[in-house]
Amino acid sequence: MNAFSRRGACPALAAPMQTGDGLLVRLNPVAGGLSPESLIGLAESALRHGNGIMEVTARGSLQIRGLTAESAQLLATEVDALGIAVRTGVPVETGPLAGIDPQEIADPRPPAEQIRTAVEEAGLTQRLGPKVSVIVDGSGQLTMDTLTADVRLAATGTDAGVRWRVAVAGDGQNARPLVTVEDDAARDIAVAVLRMIAEKGREARARDLSERQLAYLAGWHSVAPPSVLPDISPTRGEIAHSRSPSPISMASEGGPAPGLPISPLVGEMSGRTEGGAKELRPIGIFDLAEAGIALGIALPYGSMPADKIIALTQSAITLDTTEIRLAPGRALLFLGQPSSANRALQHTAATLGFVTSPADPRTRIAACPGTPACASGRIATRDIAETIAAENADSLDFTLHVSGCAKGCAHPGSAALTIVGGENGAGLVVNATAKALPAGYRPGYDAARGISRVAALIRSTRYQGETAAACLTRLGPAAIAEAYRQE
Repeated sequence: MNAFSRRGACPALAAPMQTGDGLLVRLNPVAGGLSPESLIGLAESALRHGNGIMEVTARGSLQIRGLTAESAQLLATEVDALGIAVRTGVPVETGPLAGIDPQEIADPRPPAEQIRTAVEEAGLTQRLGPKVSVIVDGSGQLTMDTLTADVRLAATGTDAGVRWRVAVAGDGQNARPLVTVEDDAARDIAVAVLRMIAEKGREARARDLSERQLAYLAGWHSVAPPSVLPDISPTRGEIAHSRSPSPISMASEGGPAPGLPISPLVGEMSGRTEGGAKELRPIGIFDLAEAGIALGIALPYGSMPADKIIALTQSAITLDTTEIRLAPGRALLFLGQPSSANRALQHTAATLGFVTSPADPRTRIAACPGTPACASGRIATRDIAETIAAENADSLDFTLHVSGCAKGCAHPGSAALTIVGGENGAGLVVNATAKALPAGYRPGYDAARGISRVAALIRSTRYQGETAAACLTRLGPAAIAEAYRQE
């Protein structure tokens, strides 16, 4: 299997990944945002070299689809010509308003950059699987709570000042909490977690750490953190202290960081789902005080034709937008324009088909490209999603996943309801992933009608004050599947 076709790989600009509609590349600007002119340049490249579809992922990455091996190289050359520096290595993610949000408890960029530096100096990038990630959250208006990560640092205010909550293996709701510490210790613990993961091989994630290792990490707040991670046995989880100074602390003082030995590689790579336990909707207006206003506009299902992105961005230029940031939650944040311009920009976006309201029912639906865009798709996912959103907006208070095949690319985690294309038509999976066995089927062209039957059942049986999601749970898979199959 070649590098382009490995599932679970991150499709970086220098290493595109094979998908059902050609090669896909994913990029994150180092600067955090793009000038409008640069975004237009990227969209024009997508039209020239790909299939003209651009995406913003649940984690806020930009994707360009439908490339060939030759056109991917041309795209990379044009990205360089545009002067867009993209991140490589272990993802250490901060929020889309990091450093400019007056509601942040702390600026997450300095600790994030120190973690990146320490990871590179330790040689961890080559030792870790491509889906291992770190989140450093300043806890502002747009938190990173919905996104999963192997290591999470979240700023919190205490009587003693700003501290960082450190947790592992999950999103803001279900990650395993370790300790709340000052910034230096938090950064050291984050790097130690990554080194522990690396010791277990490229298939390992933070969820694979032993209780003994987690207890050791949680105890760092009471002692001076060691400089190098103790030797750890991948099979036994054993640890032993080292008492030299912290490499991150030394780096911050201008001294050289000591070497960080790591055991040989074990295994290959594994994947990570995008998304999280709760919903992130960076849509609407966000007050940045002295930095002005940020206007969030989302891509329906995270995807739009490049020509529509060009049209929206050209309108933004006329309204004096100076920067466009990619935002987790499949959105774009427009900055720099006067507040009086936001309504005009929203109107243009709505006319072009973008999502301009957090109440838009399309924000509740995850849908991959499906047919005809993706060769792996068995159903026209986007057409089905649009019909469901238009006809059942009052019942969509849960996550609905429309997947062209069982891979479930748009929403790898569980969803309340999943329509999945297969040999038998459009199957309905209840409270599971697209890989699960469907509870019922109907023809792919008629899948939206099946969901309308389920919505009608919800309307007729839900109790006063009961959410649609709670009603689905009460009804159970058998009743939901029966409604879905009804003619």
